[in-house]
Amino acid sequence: MEQFVFFGGKGGVGKTTVSCAYAHRCAREGLRTLVVSTDPAHSVSDVFDQRFGDEPESVAGVDGLDAMEIDPEDEMQRHLDEIRESLSEQVSAAMVSEINRQLEMSHGTPGAYESALFDAFVDVMRTESEPYDRVIFDTAPTGSTLRLLGLPDFLGDWIDRLLYKRKQSIDLFEKAAVGDMEPRRLLEGDPVIERLQQRKEFFEYAGETMRNEAAFFLVLNPDQLSVNETARAIEGFTDRDLRVRGLVANKLTPSPEEDETGRGARYLREKVETERDRLAQVREGFDPPLVAEIESRTTEVRGDVLADVAASLDVEP
Repeated sequence: MEQFVFFGGKGGVGKTTVSCAYAHRCAREGLRTLVVSTDPAHSVSDVFDQRFGDEPESVAGVDGLDAMEIDPEDEMQRHLDEIRESLSEQVSAAMVSEINRQLEMSHGTPGAYESALFDAFVDVMRTESEPYDRVIFDTAPTGSTLRLLGLPDFLGDWIDRLLYKRKQSIDLFEKAAVGDMEPRRLLEGDPVIERLQQRKEFFEYAGETMRNEAAFFLVLNPDQLSVNETARAIEGFTDRDLRVRGLVANKLTPSPEEDETGRGARYLREKVETERDRLAQVREGFDPPLVAEIESRTTEVRGDVLADVAASLDVEP
């Protein structure tokens, strides 16, 4: 298994439960494990009944397991502050106030949230992952996650164009210098090019790591809407040259006892039959294998119940 494992899927299918269960299993089998929530709902704290922040903290009662929750709003503000600081060092004082105005406006623009969150989880992969054998990401719902995973290629191409334009601009400044006059800008040591090059390497690292060192699993429920969403998600991963390793069917209805004949038992049998049809559709129609079938519990999935769910996962640590 790769060091980085992502669990994704439609909102409400149980991604957090499955992520935490798999993290629990990895830790129990001796792997130093970190589970990271990038979902704004932040249910990891609820599963372990313990508050987590943006730094890894030990999970009480589970040796070898740490958890952290990335707050998108905090990350976006930190992201914008870093941009503000970096640009303020490279422009005139007269431009600083305009930069601040533009950055404040960008706080609510499309893509700002994804960009900040992307930086945060790639930073985890680069700087927080070294002590761990396994880093497990509990991701946001599928649409947000796919936009996130598509950023390396999209922003990588954008950075390439910016680098090209910047080098063209500096080349013109150098050619415009007459006689002994120094050009206003030089290619060597240009801070803008240096910053763009750093971002380019950042996106290249992210793309390479997700393609070669990450495993992706999708969680689904046995209903048609969830199955349809999963089909679209698999297609989205394929378009981004990322392979879905397996599928986890969660919240399956348990079958009633054979001697039960009441109205509730008839309802459950019909529901189980419908769900079996949906699972057959998944097995026959999707390339990624079904690696787990997890029944609904009458109690909340916490503590010892988490270990029971982990045992249902046919995903090797």
